[in-house]
Amino acid sequence: MRKLIAAMKLSVDGKSEGPEGFADWVEAWSEDYGLTSRIDACLLGARMYLGYESYWSAIQSSPGSPLPMTGRSPAPAEIDWSAFARRTPHYVLSKSICSVQRAHTKILRSLDQVSDLKRQAGKDIYLMGGAMLTASLIDAGLVDEFHVISYPLLAGPGKALFGGLVHRHQLRLLGLRDLGAGRLRMSYAFA
Repeated sequence: MRKLIAAMKLSVDGKSEGPEGFADWVEAWSEDYGLTSRIDACLLGARMYLGYESYWSAIQSSPGSPLPMTGRSPAPAEIDWSAFARRTPHYVLSKSICSVQRAHTKILRSLDQVSDLKRQAGKDIYLMGGAMLTASLIDAGLVDEFHVISYPLLAGPGKALFGGLVHRHQLRLLGLRDLGAGRLRMSYAFA
């Protein structure tokens, strides 16, 4: 069975977003967890999909122009991820979205469909978020691994990734890596 791997960039106080609606402390939204060679599909929620679609489409159409949300030009790793994302199937778990613009993107309507996706042949699946979807899939027992890059910041107001969890979940450390500048990459399996 394929693994569903959640990965998030968080402040030390567990915030996935600041009060502006995104993590303004993140320099690049590339895949910095070392997962690209392990995955062949991405899963995200409806609210995240809308921003994701505009952000990565902007990089694909104008890689040298300032980006939505950040106002910065894309980092080289974001351009690399953009090419990977263009050819990789994406799934949006939503009961409200009726259509999607990105090629290779399908809408899933239920947790059962996520379970079915995990049973299909292929590499692992990258759960990109958002926070509410990640918490609900963890509580449903569908997430196999959790990877986090922790930024040396107490964000204060904002969205806590784990604020929506209903149950306690034990984790087993798989790996820890110092990324420099106070950032740590931690990988966990659900026990």
